[in-house]
Amino acid sequence: MKIYNSLTLKKEEFKPFEDKKVGIYVCGITPYDTTHLGHAFTYMFFDVLARYLRFKDYKVTYAQNVTDIDDDILKKAKEVNKNWIELGNFWTMRFLTDIKSLNINFPDIYCKATDSIDVIINITKTLIEKGFAYQKGGNVYFGIGKFKNYGRLSRMDKKEMIIISKERGGDPSDPLKKNPLDFLLWQSTDRRTKQNEPFWESPWSKGRPGWHIECSAMISKFLGEQVEIHGGGKDLIFPHHESEIAQSESFTGKKPFVKYWMHTAMVLYEREKMAKSLGNLVMVSDLLKKATPNEIRYLLLMHQYRTPWEYMPRKLLIAKNSFKTIKVALGKIKISNKPPKDLPKNAYFSRFIKFMDDDINTPAALNLLLKMSKGKSPDPEILSICLSILGFKN
Repeated sequence: MKIYNSLTLKKEEFKPFEDKKVGIYVCGITPYDTTHLGHAFTYMFFDVLARYLRFKDYKVTYAQNVTDIDDDILKKAKEVNKNWIELGNFWTMRFLTDIKSLNINFPDIYCKATDSIDVIINITKTLIEKGFAYQKGGNVYFGIGKFKNYGRLSRMDKKEMIIISKERGGDPSDPLKKNPLDFLLWQSTDRRTKQNEPFWESPWSKGRPGWHIECSAMISKFLGEQVEIHGGGKDLIFPHHESEIAQSESFTGKKPFVKYWMHTAMVLYEREKMAKSLGNLVMVSDLLKKATPNEIRYLLLMHQYRTPWEYMPRKLLIAKNSFKTIKVALGKIKISNKPPKDLPKNAYFSRFIKFMDDDINTPAALNLLLKMSKGKSPDPEILSICLSILGFKN
């Protein structure tokens, strides 16, 4: 089995740190608005990845987080005049309802950033003691100049990093920073601009954690110092995942922090990246009024996870017609709840496994099943097993 590693830009043979044990961490939602098709594409792919690894007898522990304290949540809470905790809980439940409706398995560990404040403070203290971080004005910053090869994941130069950092919640103009690209580990709420915000006690100030340290802390707490697979949308590569590498490897002294980085491509709509800020969203809840969960799963999985694609109504129609053809071929056979232990020796099934072993190539796998369904004598038992592996259900 080979998977594409965003760090090396090539497909690599999959070999966990420990035989047959796989830790997967996927960056979750910031719950201040509803679930769109871009979210579903990411979590659908990692659902299939986890299912396939389990099918291959790996012992998978899949963790996903909720960034439940964040500038965007606090801003939205003020706009709608709601408590930030209530707002976060409301949208988290909406997200989980949408995900469940698409038959996406619940992660083994579903963790909130605010439940790991003690770990965040401990990591931050250690980074200061080791000389990787510094405190100023109640804030604590990670000094990127102390970490060799900062930027090796994103491959951006300093000028590009500053531009992207501004777009994604950073503040390169912060006068307390030694370097414009140093990033917050802890931010004070004592300063005038942040009064009345939620805070936690720390050795440096009343405050709250920075964005990047939250994920490093949750990985450390639930999966350990190193993790096999870390995933998320491609837009998280910089600054989020780049900064996670720096702080985690500086804290533990172990390299690599992540063995395989996997990133899903952006989903477009009306020729733009689907984004809350642009308002060009296709909501999962709206799509479920037009199509079944299996048809939406087919729509998402007929696209290669690393390749950007644009949602169009005609693509949903293609997915619906294709899945209908497969259902006809299934006949009265139900989709397997779990693949049998004694797997069939079948040419189609062997090709299916070959496609899945090639970086989880779901478009090729689905095309194979469609071709088989259109053949003179399709094998419904094989179709049933393959559909089960891909997460389709009756």
